[in-house]
Amino acid sequence: MDNFAHLFQGFAIAFTPVNLLTALVGAFMGIVVGAMPGIGSLAGCSLLLPLTFHMDPTAGIIMLAGVYYGNMYGGAFSAILLNIPGDAPAVMTAIDGYAMTKRRKAGKALFAANLASFIGGTIGILILTGLAPTLAALGLKFGPAEMVSLLLLAFTSIGWMMGDDPKYGLISTFLGAMLALIGMDPVNGQIRFTGGNINLYSGLTFIPIVIGMFGFSQVIEMVTNRMSFHFLGGEKLSIKGSLLNREEVKGILPNALRSGVLGCFVGILPGAGATIASFISYMTGKRVSKKGEQFGEGVVEGIACSEAANNAAAAGAFAPLLSLGLPGSGTAAVLLGGLMMWGLQPGPRLFTEQADFCWSLIASMYIGNIICILIAIAVIPFLTKILKVPAGIMAPIIMTLCVVGSYAANNNIFDVYVMIAAGFIGYFLNKNKYPIAPLLLAFVLTGTLEKNFSQAFKINGGSPSIFFTKPISLGLLIFMVLFITVPMVMKKVKASKNTGDQPG
Repeated sequence: MDNFAHLFQGFAIAFTPVNLLTALVGAFMGIVVGAMPGIGSLAGCSLLLPLTFHMDPTAGIIMLAGVYYGNMYGGAFSAILLNIPGDAPAVMTAIDGYAMTKRRKAGKALFAANLASFIGGTIGILILTGLAPTLAALGLKFGPAEMVSLLLLAFTSIGWMMGDDPKYGLISTFLGAMLALIGMDPVNGQIRFTGGNINLYSGLTFIPIVIGMFGFSQVIEMVTNRMSFHFLGGEKLSIKGSLLNREEVKGILPNALRSGVLGCFVGILPGAGATIASFISYMTGKRVSKKGEQFGEGVVEGIACSEAANNAAAAGAFAPLLSLGLPGSGTAAVLLGGLMMWGLQPGPRLFTEQADFCWSLIASMYIGNIICILIAIAVIPFLTKILKVPAGIMAPIIMTLCVVGSYAANNNIFDVYVMIAAGFIGYFLNKNKYPIAPLLLAFVLTGTLEKNFSQAFKINGGSPSIFFTKPISLGLLIFMVLFITVPMVMKKVKASKNTGDQPG
C-alpha cells in the first residue's frame, strides 16, 4: 500500500501544468511517430533527447516516456489501414487489422486496437506501480539458459501459424531463420552468408523486411491487379460506426487482460521487448482464445492480443530501468541515457533518494495512457478517409512510405534495396499460399536464441546440463514438451473415442 500512497504524491506533481503539457506533447508525438513506418520509438526518443537537456528532469522523462508508449498506439494505425506496420511490435496487429480493413471494418479494427492498447497499458502500469522492484529482480533471474528455454517455447507456437499445409509453413520458418543468420556471429564475430557485401556484416534489419513483405508486396499486388483491387470507396466512417458491440467487447477483454499480464512480464526481460511480447501473446491467444482458429482472418481478438501486449511491455520495461538501471530494449537504453544526462543514477536507491521523480513519472503514465486513447479515438474519422483514396493514387503513396520508412530505419539506402527484395519475396509467398507470419517470427527469435544459446554453453563449459539444472529453464522446457504433446494425445484420445462409439 505504501507504493500507492507514493503514487498519489506523484499525481500531485504530474498534474502541474508543465508536466501535463509535456505528457500531452509526448503522447501526441509518440502517436505520430508510431504511425510513420520505419521511425519507431527508438528514433523518436533519440531525436527528442537533446531537446530535453535543459528541461526539468521530471518533465523531460515524462515527455520521452509519452513518446515511448504513444508509439505503441500509433504503430497500429498504418498497420490496420495500409498493411504497413508503423513499428515492429505492430506486425501481428497488421495480420488481423488489415484483414478487417479489406472487409470494410477499418473503424472497428482501429477502435479495438485503441481499447486493447489502453487495457494493456493500464495493466502494465498497475503492475509497475505495485511490483517494480520485484519485477526487476525476477528479470535478473533470466540468464542465457532461461532465455533459450523461453524462446524455444515461443518457437513451438510457430506450429499454430502453419496454415492448412504445414510444409509451406516450415519452408517459411526455415527461410526466416536463414535470413536471421546473415551477418556477423554475435558471439564469435565470424562473418556469415554476406557474399562479401559490407552492408550485410551487421545483418538484415527487421523493419525493411516487414515493410517490404507487408507494404511493398501490396503495391505489387495493386499494380498487377488494378481492376480487382479496391479500398472502401464511398463508405462513410465515423466514431459511432466504429464502436464495438457487446459481443466484440466481450471477446476483447479476456484476450487483452491475459496479453497485458504476459506482455508486461516479457517487457522486463533483457533483450525481449515489445516485439517478442506481441508475437508470444498473439500465439498464446491463438491457442487458448475461443476464436483462435479465426486469428489471421480478421477478428478483434487477434488485434487485442498484440496491442495489449506491446503496450504492457512498454510499461514493464521501466521496472528494470528504474530499479536496476538495466535497459531491456533500445528505447529503454535511450531513456537510461537521459536519466544519466540529468545526473540521476538508476538503481535500487532511486526509489528512495528520488521518490518524487520516480512516482511522478509512473503517475504521468496513467495520465498519458488516457491522453493517448482520447487522441487515438478522436482521429479515427480522419484516418479512415485515407481508404477513400483511389488505388491508382494510393499505390505511389504507399510506395513512397515504404521507401522513406526503410531508409529511416538506419539512414542507409541499402535497406531500401532489402525492402524491395522482401516485397517481391512477400508477393511470391502470398501468391503461392506460403504464410509470412512464421517467417517473421523465426527471424525475430533466431538471432536472440542463437546469442543466448552460445552464451549458455560458454558459461557451462559446453555442457547442455545448464538447461536442466536451472529451475526456471527446466520448468519452461517441461511446459514446452507439454505444449507439444498434450494436443497430440488429446487428438488421439478423441479419435479413439469416436471410433469406439461407432457401431460395429
